[in-house]
Amino acid sequence: MINEIFMPALSSTMTEGKIVSWVKAPGDKIEKGETVVIVESDKADMDVESFYEGYLATILVEAGSSAPVGEAIALIAETEAEIEEAKQRRSQGAAPAAPTPTEAPAQVAAPEPVAAVATSDSGTRNGRTVASPRARKLAKELKVDLSTLRGSGPYGRIVAEDVEAAAGKVSAPAPVAPVPPPAPVPPPAAAKAPAPAQPAAQPGQVAAFNTLQQAVVRNMVASLQVPVFRVGYTITTNELDKLYKQIKSKGVTMTALLAKAVAVTLQKHPVLNAFYTEQGINYRSGIHVAIAVAMDDGGLITPVLQNADQVDIYSLSRTWKDLVDRARAKQLQPDEYSTGGFTISNLGMFGVDRFDAILPPGQGAILAVGASRPQLVATSDGTFGVKNQMQVNMTCDHRIIYGADAAAFLRDLAKLIETNAQSLTL
Repeated sequence: MINEIFMPALSSTMTEGKIVSWVKAPGDKIEKGETVVIVESDKADMDVESFYEGYLATILVEAGSSAPVGEAIALIAETEAEIEEAKQRRSQGAAPAAPTPTEAPAQVAAPEPVAAVATSDSGTRNGRTVASPRARKLAKELKVDLSTLRGSGPYGRIVAEDVEAAAGKVSAPAPVAPVPPPAPVPPPAAAKAPAPAQPAAQPGQVAAFNTLQQAVVRNMVASLQVPVFRVGYTITTNELDKLYKQIKSKGVTMTALLAKAVAVTLQKHPVLNAFYTEQGINYRSGIHVAIAVAMDDGGLITPVLQNADQVDIYSLSRTWKDLVDRARAKQLQPDEYSTGGFTISNLGMFGVDRFDAILPPGQGAILAVGASRPQLVATSDGTFGVKNQMQVNMTCDHRIIYGADAAAFLRDLAKLIETNAQSLTL
């Protein structure tokens, strides 16, 4: 029997994927659940595993090329004898539409985009160990049993370092690892190698959009269909700045403080955390704050701080650092960048005074945060003084949020930051 590997839907917005690299080559033996290919979705690179055991007969979409979700990208032969048959099927151009009567029920039973693959999103799946391709290769070379290891990678995935550590514990040649001093030197060079892959555009050149940039384009165009309005507010930040200086040494970031302040304020204004549906206003059950992050190779992504109103500021800051690091390494899972209910876009760190943000699809509001600067202001007693102030502008979906709703939210956010910032540490 010949089975197909399809381009999987790795996120709800993904319409096509790009093949980053094939882990297996034509003719290689494949175990069920083994990583076959690495696919770049609109936000991250993810391992794609086979649902079938057999041999990789032929590759239909080469590395560097893209394919729509649900399209066949390779053929798996159940036996070596069927490899040639699969190659002939490809040459006849019949690969995508070759289901036999015996195959049809299996195709229907599984979700369409992932009929022949599964993506790694946790340390184990159905009792099976999940490891990176390099970790699997090292495990074979060093004779390490992956099922005995606990992964330190994202979602418990076993990475090469876990295998090396295990080999060092159980094998006698462990002292060999520290011997060659040059060993630490290559990784930095290798780590920088991908950077030149996106050369700077030359004058007169047309630079093609990468997958992430294409996703941003689709989302922004979709946002133009929403009737929005914008509301601005000036917030004095002296108390917030004072708090930040007190707890900065403990790893707290200003981004986490702003996210926490927004999340706490959203508790009083659930409509700002809701989104429009044709049936009515959909109120979310949790407060998940997304924050825009620019990617080094172009585009942006919005990692999400889940239940930000319930997490203490120190844990929130650690979580945020981890999310940003993995976002830039394209290691986020879909629920870590696609479940935001309210978004913050902070260009204040670049010295921007004020700006308007475009509303993300599926959300009711986004807050644009400008820089905090010393300003000469009149005080309540008629004198003048210098206070740090920042401008924030909020873009709202007018189908569910009205001017009074937005104004009340910004008023309460300002009150929290100006008079009760210390409460953010509770």
